[in-house]
Amino acid sequence: MKLASAILIGLVLYAVLVSALYAMQRPMIFRADLAPTPPALNSVPGFQEVHVRTEDGLDLRSLYRPAEGDRPTLLFFHGNADGLSGALQATSGLVRHGYGIFLLEYRGYARNPGKPSEDGLYADGRGALRWLDEHGVSSARIVLAGNSLGSGVAVELAASHQVAGLVLISAYTSLPDVAAAAFPFVPVRLLMRDRFDNIGKLSRVKAPILILHGTNDLTIPHSHAVALAGEAGPRGKLETFPGLGHELVYDPVISPVIERWLSALGMKTISKP
Repeated sequence: MKLASAILIGLVLYAVLVSALYAMQRPMIFRADLAPTPPALNSVPGFQEVHVRTEDGLDLRSLYRPAEGDRPTLLFFHGNADGLSGALQATSGLVRHGYGIFLLEYRGYARNPGKPSEDGLYADGRGALRWLDEHGVSSARIVLAGNSLGSGVAVELAASHQVAGLVLISAYTSLPDVAAAAFPFVPVRLLMRDRFDNIGKLSRVKAPILILHGTNDLTIPHSHAVALAGEAGPRGKLETFPGLGHELVYDPVISPVIERWLSALGMKTISKP
């Protein structure tokens, strides 16, 4: 009888835990509450505040820096607990080379309206592409770049639009793969609403793909990058950074790698003193 009671109590506690994780999954995935304080958008040198209108009627305040001449524009998607301040830091090494830079801020982040979700972030990304097209930047001159969570948005757009290139930084194969490793005792693959299935979409990406990952990434192991590179095949190029972790996007070592890759693709750049 005592054993049966203990088992029953254990099952009840497990059910409560699983229910709590299910209910809290989006606040755990989209950590807008941990994002750094956003900059004053109208006073960032070289950038202008822009407003992206999404297909579901949201107005998202973001930042844009036009390209010099016919240089490509990098459309950047930040990670789950990041924001425009972090995105500015992550792309600072590319700014002086004349790239256009579009830093999209998601719904629900930095006082933007709406609540983040997988479908919502995809809509935000499509809104950014539409804004660029309306302002004279065709998708053929756009390189999509996604860090961590943002890699899912970048892959989705690259799979459904003709773009010049795709850069994945500290990317994952899918969100359930990440969650299953973190919570092996929970059936996360059945419960997760937001899946960001990067590896399942890569076969639809026609653009060249650059994958950057640190070997000491404890959040998304380097094995995810290896799997993504394998799925990308000849279109993909994997660059590994020994000893670096999940904060790779902020390390200045990656900017020259991206520049060389773009140069090899025939994308013109300009270096400033």
